[in-house]
Amino acid sequence: MSKRELKKYLSTLTKVQLEEQLLDLYQRFKEVKAFYDFAFNPNEQKLLDECKFKITKEYFPVNGRKPKARRSVAQKYIKHFIILGADPMLIAEVMLYNIEVAQAFAADRKIKQDAFFTSMLKSFQDAVNFMHENGLIKNNKHRLEKIVDETISQHWFNYRAFENEMDKLPN
Repeated sequence: MSKRELKKYLSTLTKVQLEEQLLDLYQRFKEVKAFYDFAFNPNEQKLLDECKFKITKEYFPVNGRKPKARRSVAQKYIKHFIILGADPMLIAEVMLYNIEVAQAFAADRKIKQDAFFTSMLKSFQDAVNFMHENGLIKNNKHRLEKIVDETISQHWFNYRAFENEMDKLPN
């Protein structure tokens, strides 16, 4: 069904029928519930704290398990925040936090998989692009520079690509 057809269909419904359909969607789909819960009670700090805990746990598990170090955990939260329409500053915070925790993890261990470093570069590029699009570079430039400096000090094989991303930014 196209958006146009949906609009046409919705225009035929009464207010009560629309309310019933929305309530039905709210009960059936957790995404709809999450959207409305956030729209009417946007407790961004609680979501941010939960997100940071899960990202940290991914690299530094609390119960002594082996760390999984999956980038996808943070990406899932970032996508969720974007869908909810969260403040771009909050989204940028999650993006940077993910890279910083991954760097702390890499500082503690010898990582042999190039995919880890390539994945972190992709996260960095996504963060820089997002912040550039939302006018947040100036607010976060120090953190971005610190991330690049850390790639150099840890001898990441792709540190020059991180530097190149910073060189693209306006001064």
